[in-house]
Amino acid sequence: MDNDVSAGSTTTIVGRLALGVTLLAFGVGHTGVVDGVTAADAVTVAQYVGGVALFVAGLLALRDRDTASGTAFTVLGALWFTWAVSVGGQVSANAAGLFLLLFALVALSLTFAGGDLLGQGMYGLLCVSLLLLSIAAFADAGALGKAGGWFAVAAGAVAWYAATAVLAHWPTALRGRGAGRGVTATG
Repeated sequence: MDNDVSAGSTTTIVGRLALGVTLLAFGVGHTGVVDGVTAADAVTVAQYVGGVALFVAGLLALRDRDTASGTAFTVLGALWFTWAVSVGGQVSANAAGLFLLLFALVALSLTFAGGDLLGQGMYGLLCVSLLLLSIAAFADAGALGKAGGWFAVAAGAVAWYAATAVLAHWPTALRGRGAGRGVTATG
C-alpha cells in the first residue's frame, strides 16, 4: 500500500468488505457445508458485490492515489464480474480451470505486492483457493474443490476481519519487538 494512504481508508474498508462477502458466499458454495447451496448460488453476490461494488471501490482508491488497493479491487472486481456472467454459459471444465488458474496468478501478484499483513494473508489464501479450484476443474476432483472452497472461506474471513477491525478499532497487527533483529537498547 502507498505510504501516504492508511490501511483504514474508506475505500479499502469498503473494498475488503465487498471482497470478504463475495469470498464467503463463493467459498461456502464450494464446500457443500450448507445443504443445497452451491458456488453457482453466489453468482448474484459475485456480480454485484464482488464485481461492480469492488470495481467502483477500486476506482475510488485509485482516485485517492492508493495504487495497491485500487489495482487489487479493480482487477478482482473485473474478474468476479467475468466469473459471474460466465457461470451459466457452456464453458468446458478445462476453460473454467484455466480461468481460475489465471485468477490465481493475479492473487499471487497481489500477495507479493506488499501492504499490510492481513492483506497479504487474504490474497495468499485466495491464491491457494483458486489454485485448488483450478486443479479440481482440470482433474474433476470434487475433494480439491471443497478444499479450495474452505480456503476461499478463510480468505473471506480475513478480508472481513481486516475491514471490520479498522471500523471497530480491533488489532490489525501482531505486537512484536520494538527493535529489529540484533538491535539492543543501550543507555
